[in-house]
Amino acid sequence: MKRARRTKIVATLGPASEDPAVIEALFAAGADVFRINMSHLPRERLSERVATIRRIEQKLKRPIAVLVDLQGPKLRVGRFAGDAAVIENGQSFVLDDDPTPGDATRVHLPHPEILSALEPGHAVIIDDGKLRLVVTEVAPGRAVTRVVTGGKISNRKGVSLPDTTIPVAAMTEKDRLDLEAGLAAGADWIAVSFVQRPEDVVEVKAVAQGKALVMAKIEKPQAVAALDAIMAVADGLMVARGDLGVEMPLEQVPGVQKRITRGARRLGKPVVVATQMLESMISAPVPTRAEVSDVATAVYEGADAVMLSAESASGSFPVEAVSTMNRIAEQVERDGIYWSIIAAQRNTPESTASDAIAAAAHQIAGTLGLNAVMAWTASGSTALRLARARPDATVIALTPKRETARRLALVWGTHPIVTNDASDIDDMSFRACKFAVRENFAGIGDRVIVVAGLPFGTPGATNLVRIATVTLEHAAKA
Repeated sequence: MKRARRTKIVATLGPASEDPAVIEALFAAGADVFRINMSHLPRERLSERVATIRRIEQKLKRPIAVLVDLQGPKLRVGRFAGDAAVIENGQSFVLDDDPTPGDATRVHLPHPEILSALEPGHAVIIDDGKLRLVVTEVAPGRAVTRVVTGGKISNRKGVSLPDTTIPVAAMTEKDRLDLEAGLAAGADWIAVSFVQRPEDVVEVKAVAQGKALVMAKIEKPQAVAALDAIMAVADGLMVARGDLGVEMPLEQVPGVQKRITRGARRLGKPVVVATQMLESMISAPVPTRAEVSDVATAVYEGADAVMLSAESASGSFPVEAVSTMNRIAEQVERDGIYWSIIAAQRNTPESTASDAIAAAAHQIAGTLGLNAVMAWTASGSTALRLARARPDATVIALTPKRETARRLALVWGTHPIVTNDASDIDDMSFRACKFAVRENFAGIGDRVIVVAGLPFGTPGATNLVRIATVTLEHAAKA
């Protein structure tokens, strides 16, 4: 199935979209990647969910990426007598290690690591920003705060700490078990929540051992402060704007989104823009104009993918949400302004053979007005370097490894195909032309660029670019 856009779409699966027929409809509407949120799916059902996606993949004969999103450390207050209390602006409110039910003066904070890390002046945000406290005094096992924004506080509400670096890893014991289950089920990407430091990503990669690529979710100010180091070790990035907008001033989030997007593009690593993109479509069949503009902005910026969360997981119009996002991306990419923005943000090739070949392929495609760059790749690195250049031509990634094709389903402008590796240069060119015709990227008399590495099957050995012309024989074999 040939997409009429280069930007990819990630759709989260949930109660509204767990039926196989709905998942298939989501793919037909434009979803390239399915996200499984381990905050809501029982671990025991993960392999079943992935198996459903794989059956649909086999039926449709197109690689589909599965992104397993780890929950991360969920910080919450304890319980209240009467299940809730009301705290007033300006009053003192204590967070402590006493498990007794709380009231309007105090509550249990069942996270000793937080109580030991809080310092005077640190903000404590509760219930997604509805309540805001500032620490005034700390002592062993307790922190006294002043209520800046009060209101109703109830059992087990979430806690965010924008000023505090918590001395715990981003991966909890639940995450470790979920990660092992995800790898066993055949996940292609693992998303790490609440990353604070590069070590959080390295820990997950050490467990994954290359069985899946690891994506760092940037949703904490600490991650923004360490962004360059995190981007250096992650395989991909996600701009998780929901929690990011809770833990830092909302007006700073758009700038952070652009910084992450451009930084990931510079490194040639996929970047996903996520959270509340078509939020109103959870309950309405059409989005707001502002939401359409939000999605379009991410596409204009050259993000690899845009993501739907509750819109496709629990909303009333999951297929319509994907279809709407698909139409927005298609329209943006038809706009001449889009290509002028993409061209203005292209990065200088690095001094490697792979980047030299990618730059040459991009220039040739532009000069000759070609539609397809046929990239033979085992690990996916050749396709990633080509996509980094954001060529006008579609990157058709030909790979003998199904897991590579699935991972590349997330990457901008890449159309992955699973096929046997080439046996020699003539076979490489012939089958590249054949697939260009089969996938409707070229016709008889058209030319395509073929990029590969010699010797064949050697990861990271991209060193060859060739122009091939599609003939009647290629079309007959397609």
